[in-house]
Amino acid sequence: MQLYRLPDFVRTLLPQLEWRKNALEKIIYLTFDDGPIPEVTDFVLNTLEKYNAKGTFFCVGENVQKHPEIAKRVLEQGHRLGNHTFNHLKAWKTATKPYLENIKKCDVVLEPFISETEKPLFRPPYGQISLSKIKHLQSQFRIIMWDLLTCDYDQALQPEICLAKSLELTRSGSIVVFHDSLKARRNLEFVLPRYLEFFHRQGYRFQAL
Repeated sequence: MQLYRLPDFVRTLLPQLEWRKNALEKIIYLTFDDGPIPEVTDFVLNTLEKYNAKGTFFCVGENVQKHPEIAKRVLEQGHRLGNHTFNHLKAWKTATKPYLENIKKCDVVLEPFISETEKPLFRPPYGQISLSKIKHLQSQFRIIMWDLLTCDYDQALQPEICLAKSLELTRSGSIVVFHDSLKARRNLEFVLPRYLEFFHRQGYRFQAL
């Protein structure tokens, strides 16, 4: 699998979703999907801290339920949490009603960690979404997609290639997807510190959504 930067025209098809932020500033929006889990999420938090970098963690509800102390640490270090369904559901294979119920279940687990002053964030697992589900969700959530998918979870992708393509395809305002998961761990641990170092030297900042 090759790294994937979303063609600009795709965003115009679903403008109600967030694909990329302001391109005029040297800011990158790092996101981390599928956690939180011990060791891997801890590695991400430790690495971000070295560069005073902030990110957004799209959490699977059952992982938050198992590891609330890690979710708490994410917030304590100034990052944001978002909803990634309770069981990492595929929207294209799940009817609207049970899909929304699963999101709500994740919401309940996240409630102690979410600020009431900010509109909650949601990212659909696998990037799968439908117009009917968007219609139900957009009033409640900012629906976050991405500009660059690093494919760090692809175990056939060599870490050096993952890094090189991530550096090549990132641009100002990019919303970038990494994964704090066991499947992504090898690539993540190689790529993330080198990625942060490179763009830090280029004068970029890393902000949460």
